[in-house]
Amino acid sequence: MQTLTADPAPAGARGWGVQPGPPAELDVEIVIPVFNEERDLARSIHRLHRFLDGRLPFSWRITIADNASTDITPEIADALASELDRVSVVRLEQKGRGRALRAAWSASRARVVAYMDVDLSTGLHALLPLLAPLLSGHSEVAIGSRLAPGSRVTRGPKREFISRAYNHLLRVALRARFTDAQCGFKAVRADVVPELLAAVRDQSWFFDTELLIAAQRRGMRIHEVPVDWVDDPDSRVDIVSTALADLRGVARLAMATPLARFAAIGVVSTLAYALLFLLLAGAVGSAAASAAALAVTAVGNTAANRRITFEIRGRDGLARHQAAGFLVFVLALALTNGALSLLHDLDRHAPRLLEAAVLVLATLVATVTRYVALSSWVFRGRPRRGRPDGALSLDTQGN
Repeated sequence: MQTLTADPAPAGARGWGVQPGPPAELDVEIVIPVFNEERDLARSIHRLHRFLDGRLPFSWRITIADNASTDITPEIADALASELDRVSVVRLEQKGRGRALRAAWSASRARVVAYMDVDLSTGLHALLPLLAPLLSGHSEVAIGSRLAPGSRVTRGPKREFISRAYNHLLRVALRARFTDAQCGFKAVRADVVPELLAAVRDQSWFFDTELLIAAQRRGMRIHEVPVDWVDDPDSRVDIVSTALADLRGVARLAMATPLARFAAIGVVSTLAYALLFLLLAGAVGSAAASAAALAVTAVGNTAANRRITFEIRGRDGLARHQAAGFLVFVLALALTNGALSLLHDLDRHAPRLLEAAVLVLATLVATVTRYVALSSWVFRGRPRRGRPDGALSLDTQGN
């Protein structure tokens, strides 16, 4: 048995300490993460082993990843590894399904790594359709889906509602294009595992969702397989705490998108613009105050978006980016001054606060134009792997 210790550094920053093993030619390694599963472990591993031995036309291995069990699960796992060929055990001293998968997948030398829940709720006949697209090189990630056409699912209405609501939230908040984030039946091609694990922070149940979003944002193909799935009535997952943790994870990923970062910078820029306008208008007049405030905030906005939204570092292309940003500023100035002129045509003595409110609304309209111009022209990017999905791989050389 291997014992793995979690590196205290953040996930993806440094990795795991793993006892090295000899290189081996292996097609598939299936990881079964477990925590206090003394009741089901032996029965499930025997069932999975029989299925793989008789049905899977690839070389394979089962790895039981025990994450800090406090019952006799470790002893049962060791006995299974001694009894059955191609069964191994790793043990972690900290809890977390994501942590267990990260450790086992990082140490694997198989061409494809996979995992399934220890209760084997997902029908095993979906395993070959899950693995085939990865072994053929067609896709990078494959998932079982309980919500895809053709799936057959047996579970209570409460879990059905939660699952559908959660996946709908992912489509709205994160533009997810996969149908089922949390089904415990997934596989990943080994050559993309390091890149994906480096992008995933969560160590628990949200690991699955974050992994899929990372794959989607990198333009990887996610193959979905409809599955037969029967709910485990003895599931000990705390639905409330898991749901809250997932919602926090969704919020974190939503704020990590370029559009969310742009919006946050836009809010700060708009507030700074309004404040500068109110400070200057009394001294130089409304039109001049608007132009001056917009010029100052435009420079700061372009610099902030360059570094934070589009993640461009260094001085290469800086002058070109600011020059292009200036042209965007001219367009914004035309919109704001046009709105101010229209207001004065309607009310020549409009109060200063009303002027500021109209200018802020005009600035918000200009912000939409600014984002389109910045993303498609000023900081033009290339979608990774040739598959656009909204996350840009940017030209940082300014070419």
